[in-house]
Amino acid sequence: MAQLFGSRRQFLGASAGLALSSWLTRSSSAGEIRDSADGRPPVRSPRQTSGDAVSQPDWDERLTITVGQNAGDLIGNSHKVLQAAVDYVASLGGGTVKILPGTYSLRGSVRLRSGVRLTGAGDDTILTKPASITTKLANDSDWFDQEITLVEPKGFEVGDSVCLKTKNPHTGGAEILKRTLVARSGNRFKLNKALRQNYWTIGESSCSTVFPLVTADECDNLVIENLTIDGNRANNELLDGNYGGCIFLQDVNQVQIRKVTARHNNGDGISWQICHDVLVEDCHSHGHAGLALHPGSGSQRPLMRRNKLEQCQIGLFFCWGVKYGLAEENTILDIKGQGISIGHRDTDNIVRKNVVRNSGETGILFRPERGPGFCGHRNLIEQNQIENSGGANGVAIDVQGGTEQITLRQNVIRETREAAQRIGIRIGNEAKEVTLADNSFTGLMQDVVRI
Repeated sequence: MAQLFGSRRQFLGASAGLALSSWLTRSSSAGEIRDSADGRPPVRSPRQTSGDAVSQPDWDERLTITVGQNAGDLIGNSHKVLQAAVDYVASLGGGTVKILPGTYSLRGSVRLRSGVRLTGAGDDTILTKPASITTKLANDSDWFDQEITLVEPKGFEVGDSVCLKTKNPHTGGAEILKRTLVARSGNRFKLNKALRQNYWTIGESSCSTVFPLVTADECDNLVIENLTIDGNRANNELLDGNYGGCIFLQDVNQVQIRKVTARHNNGDGISWQICHDVLVEDCHSHGHAGLALHPGSGSQRPLMRRNKLEQCQIGLFFCWGVKYGLAEENTILDIKGQGISIGHRDTDNIVRKNVVRNSGETGILFRPERGPGFCGHRNLIEQNQIENSGGANGVAIDVQGGTEQITLRQNVIRETREAAQRIGIRIGNEAKEVTLADNSFTGLMQDVVRI
């Protein structure tokens, strides 16, 4: 996996999936032709061929557009100029958008497209956003309408990304849509896409200028790296991590997120939903109201390593049906709730060599969910350091509900505070086939408790 994500060839669409890597193997010595596992010969001399997204030359130079505030191919400091650069390179089949040093204040999301690499100058390239504003809808809008009317339009501009919220009149549940304002007459605004729920005044419908700063949906082969993304948490309304974050991806495959600082968002830091083969590496996600890393529903094969996650509600949250993932060598500090949370059908994952320290409630939690059929089975937790978990009744590793076939191996669990009522590993009475091997415990009242 490391080699696949690290290649420039993969970045521009040279991989159709991890399974293909097995037959792209080079021969072991000059002149030798060796079959791959499926019997096909290796690609020894790739050539650019129409429609071939698997094998292509590793070109020495690729299309790059620079964006800067005073110099560059495109000059400006808004989401519009960044979006123009993304759309330009995407229209030519992909390339790099390099954001030069400076602080860029965005009124809308930067929407990535297939084959785009978004990169900056690390701490010197900052994407942020102004304070959000919220107003109620003045008139009813039905699910087929493509416009809304605002009670107070002051502060809203054409081009803004917005979030529409309402209460479903039948169920009382929240309905949320993200849209862009594309035209205006007074307090009436046209949306880029029609509504797909009813936004009626009886549902206390509202419009807010909240949005993910970098986002993508239904595309593949993306790189986001060397950027600082600041959500301006103190001045922005909450946007749930199922819809936003400093980075938010939906239905996107083959993604590399490297050396990104995601900070101070009123919601999640980095969130991806139904996204496969996502790499998050050497990032710093901190100071969020929600989750530092959120591998979301249905995401397959996430790889999260050497990240620093701090001062969030939850550090690493495996959502629904996250499978075959690896979380390795992450440092998770000063989390309010759980350092790592695993639950609804999050199966067959490895959590290895992480440091989880000073979690407010639990170091690692296996959530109880709705019964054994919904729990996170067949996960391996090994060689982690878990220190100072929870309050006086804290638990370092808590296996709740009908969780099955969990292996806890060679973990170092310790308390540097007083022992109080603190527990190293707690296993619920419905949990089955929990294997403990070579774990070490220091400073706890009880090392292992089976309820």
